[in-house]
Amino acid sequence: MEERFLELVENCIKTYWNMPAFSDYNGHTYHYKDVARRIAKFHIVLKHAGIKKGDKIALIGRNSSNWAIAFYGTLAYGAVIVPILHDFKPDNIHHIVNHSEAKAVLVASGNWENMNEAKMPDVKLFMLLDNFSVIDAKNKDVHMVCNRINEFFGKKYPHAFTPDDVKYHVEKPDELAVLNYTSGTTSFSKGVMLPFRSLWSNTRFAADHLPFVNPGDNMVCMLPMAHMYGLAFEILNSFNKGCHVHFLTRTPSPKIIAEAFASVRPRLILAVPLIIEKIIRNKIFPELEKPMMKILLKLPVVNKKLLQVVSEKLTASFGGNFVEIIIGGAALNREVENFLKAINFRYTVGYGMTECGPLISYEQWDTFKAGSVGRIVDRMEAKIESADPANVVGEILVRGANVMLGYYKNPEATKSVMMPDGWMRTGDLGTIDADGFLFIRGRSKTMILGASGQNIYPEEIEDQLNNLPYVAESLVISQGGKLVALIYPDWDSLDKAGIRQEEIDKLMQHNINDLNNDMPAYSKVSGFKLHQEEFEKTPKRSIKRYLYQPAE
Repeated sequence: MEERFLELVENCIKTYWNMPAFSDYNGHTYHYKDVARRIAKFHIVLKHAGIKKGDKIALIGRNSSNWAIAFYGTLAYGAVIVPILHDFKPDNIHHIVNHSEAKAVLVASGNWENMNEAKMPDVKLFMLLDNFSVIDAKNKDVHMVCNRINEFFGKKYPHAFTPDDVKYHVEKPDELAVLNYTSGTTSFSKGVMLPFRSLWSNTRFAADHLPFVNPGDNMVCMLPMAHMYGLAFEILNSFNKGCHVHFLTRTPSPKIIAEAFASVRPRLILAVPLIIEKIIRNKIFPELEKPMMKILLKLPVVNKKLLQVVSEKLTASFGGNFVEIIIGGAALNREVENFLKAINFRYTVGYGMTECGPLISYEQWDTFKAGSVGRIVDRMEAKIESADPANVVGEILVRGANVMLGYYKNPEATKSVMMPDGWMRTGDLGTIDADGFLFIRGRSKTMILGASGQNIYPEEIEDQLNNLPYVAESLVISQGGKLVALIYPDWDSLDKAGIRQEEIDKLMQHNINDLNNDMPAYSKVSGFKLHQEEFEKTPKRSIKRYLYQPAE
């Protein structure tokens, strides 16, 4: 069968056998042949643990070489991978493991020490992602197999392990490959079912349309791999192209990112808007605001040379070797985008969503139209639900090979977005111009993108905040890259309780502190503002969120 994702995996391992594939930043390096051996040993353990094709395997941990090996190893076995963001709280992880019906769990030690095995009773195998050792297994022989894995490996491949031994599961296009949960909490999490055709189509598009990425090129993996944006283009594309991926195994702070870019000098960079905006606002704009710079910028000849110097300085801060930076996940600030265009910086903005694994639109930087999110990608269609798609804003509908199968065990949620004729509602609003460029004109979805690429769903935070003392209703917004809670207190109850105005702020701060104790680091609320009146509502009594969003 053609158009097989696992065939791409087999071929790239065989083709780039002796080349470096994965490195933990400042740590160990695995060549493509090492990845193949680790996968083969992993398969031996899975078989003895009673894991079957089609079973779910949960994967929890920070970005690392072992994370990528476990991901490929699971799919190559014919099992379904369930990536779980390492920031999720233990209860969230337990819920996803149980809801997905995972039979095996690979977990980093940092997550495992806070988890409770007894709360995941149907799991047959627990393994430590740090070194692929067995934590526990229903079949006690698995411990022995893992301890003597080299012996079992030698028996299976008695004449040495060669590229000819790389033979993986033969999948069907609509077979489930990835079960990606959009959030951690019980009431909001939806398991997006991505089939193999979506992985193949996204990877094939990158292979066809990123010709400047070549075997041996370096890449930095800094976006969370449990999300499809980073996974598809920092990992799937890079591995398929024979690149060398360097994983930032710690939280990607500005200092660590700068060091990694300088030493690795990546060929392609994937970023979220906040990373770009912070660098420009903190490093570039202050320089341009100096009196002498303002004068020089007004002189046409000097202006052009000065902007070229600024562009070179910005390019150097990203390692100086990239062909383009792809920005995705959320809208780019208009002022920042205008500046990038003015200095002829090599950037482009793409658009996608987990439900499309993730690609919907993209265009290379030199043909990219500013303000847009590129053109619709191969094997995908898009249309605007509007009488005049070029001028009148409407919901963006998509259809094609990248689109999910639906939401796991959630037919109502699936029915709300999947139409009978195959079109899917994105929840985003836009227009498409005469040249086929897609423009996002508004978000009817509420998702906020965290600084490191995490998906933040404000309703989850509001749901918990609204249950705290004297909170009538709340709205969580992003302001200056931080989460702020707008709170309408229960003024009547506060008055009846005799709580004075000066005590209300302390009480609400206490609520925020309690709330943050239950939130992953990227979802913590940094401050709050009190509202004297109820938030304005729609006829269905939902808050008109757009009225309270800060101006761009």
